[in-house]
Amino acid sequence: MRVKKKTALICFIIAFIIVGYLFYASMTSAETIVTDNTTDSTVDSTINSTIKSPPPSAISPSISTSNTDLCTVGVAGAVQTQILGISAGKTFTEPNCVLLKKAKVMFDMGMKVSAVSIMCTDKTIFMSMKNAGTPCPIDGLVGAAALQKWEATPERWPDYKANGKKKWDEDDKNTAKGVIGIGGLLMSLLLLI
Repeated sequence: MRVKKKTALICFIIAFIIVGYLFYASMTSAETIVTDNTTDSTVDSTINSTIKSPPPSAISPSISTSNTDLCTVGVAGAVQTQILGISAGKTFTEPNCVLLKKAKVMFDMGMKVSAVSIMCTDKTIFMSMKNAGTPCPIDGLVGAAALQKWEATPERWPDYKANGKKKWDEDDKNTAKGVIGIGGLLMSLLLLI
């Protein structure tokens, strides 16, 4: 009986495969419908293209002042027009930093009066010391004797104005040079336009 069941199962599988094959064959052999479609078209067009490119760039140089013991400050800038681009950079020595470093070196060597004298070359420190009643040392004098000497020689004050004119320090001179340079550059750019 077992053999009959196996034979019937094999026959069923073979019949299933044959029926599946016939069904597949009937599906793939179906007629293909072909449609011819022709279209004529004429296109007239005008294309206008405007290409806008970015303007050239003047890139300011990078100035590295990574050593903190140098008292330098880097300044850079750039100007760009449609015609000309200019970039420049420079380092400047910061006078207050130099003043502090000089005074610190003198103080570290035990020269305290000398360190105070160095700090007194700054006009704000000079005036604050005078207003506090402890005038800056002058010619080896301190205290009341130094105050009398300072009052007798006002031309030695850091902010002394001879004939109503202020003395220009290095910072004022550098600022004036920068303003003149930028003004000259702008004038030359205006002449190019």
